[in-house]
Amino acid sequence: NQMLLEAMGLHVPDSAFHAPDSPQRRAFVQQAVRSVLSLRDSGLCLGEMVDERCIVNAMVALIATGGSTNHLIHWIAVARAAGILIDWTDFDELSASTPLLARVYPNGEADVNAFEACGGPQWVIARLCAAGLMHGDVMTVSGQTLEDAARPWLRDSSDLSVLRPVSQPFSPTGGVRLLQGNLGRCVMKVSAVAPEHHRVCAPAAVFDTQEDVTAAFKAGDLNRDVVVVLRRQGPKSNGMPELHKLTPALSVLQDKGFKVALVTDGRMSGASGKVPAAIHVCPEAVDGGLIDLVQDGDVIDVDAVAGVLQLQVSAQDIEARKQAAGVAAKSDGDTAAGKSRGIGRELFAAYRRNARPAEEGAVTWL
Repeated sequence: NQMLLEAMGLHVPDSAFHAPDSPQRRAFVQQAVRSVLSLRDSGLCLGEMVDERCIVNAMVALIATGGSTNHLIHWIAVARAAGILIDWTDFDELSASTPLLARVYPNGEADVNAFEACGGPQWVIARLCAAGLMHGDVMTVSGQTLEDAARPWLRDSSDLSVLRPVSQPFSPTGGVRLLQGNLGRCVMKVSAVAPEHHRVCAPAAVFDTQEDVTAAFKAGDLNRDVVVVLRRQGPKSNGMPELHKLTPALSVLQDKGFKVALVTDGRMSGASGKVPAAIHVCPEAVDGGLIDLVQDGDVIDVDAVAGVLQLQVSAQDIEARKQAAGVAAKSDGDTAAGKSRGIGRELFAAYRRNARPAEEGAVTWL
């Protein structure tokens, strides 16, 4: 969020990652108040500042720094609130032409303090503007354009293991990849995944909860090449919680030498690590997605190189499963409804029912 807001010009330049108790923080707070008053006096408002260029700048900043996959939902919602339509194809196309300039956890060992010490957001913005990869003419709250405000940071990185220039990136492309196929559309954060793990083709092991995956791992049932499919975790099903419990187990399996991938209609943002994770699958299971019909043993191709997410089952078999699922639904009722009751979950039924797909920002107000 901090990185993206700086790229939009909505932060006092260089204010993002200074510690709360530092002398700089107090100075930035005071400058922020002066900026607000200045904007008021000039008559400029956010509705005029936030345009397509600002949204694209934020997307580029996200991709160039490895980025949070949460923003592949959140940023679509932010753009729609501004009347601008973007989707995962836009992120994918920008990622193909945006170099990866930062290695910061979870796609590197450095934390945000090290990132800031090397130059932080303004260093990245200065380099991207100079390379013509950002709209440097965007006006910032400082009264300067984005490029002019960042120009003082056009200096060498103090640690090339954390920040690199456009001419010497960690990768010539960014950290985000769109995958699509008969299972739908999804995204993968590839910046933290080693190239040799960018494609996994293996039999599926299907689960409906994180706890079930963990139990299977502890029992040794996943000690093999496997694509773990965790379904019914999308916005309409259960509000799309973070799937943090999966990363340690899947990482152990990969470290044992197995080919491992995750496919889910849920999200795992900060937990997206070195295991290839095809997340936010749309349509989600309870919205008629094919992910709900995957069976144990089905071979799934998860290919971040070609951008493919494919269930290797014949069209005839898929149609037969759809017919069978339709009959079961009529006789058994909505299987997802049983997981939507208890401890007050009924109160949020309307939000789940009206939630848009993840690729539309999972918003409930459209």
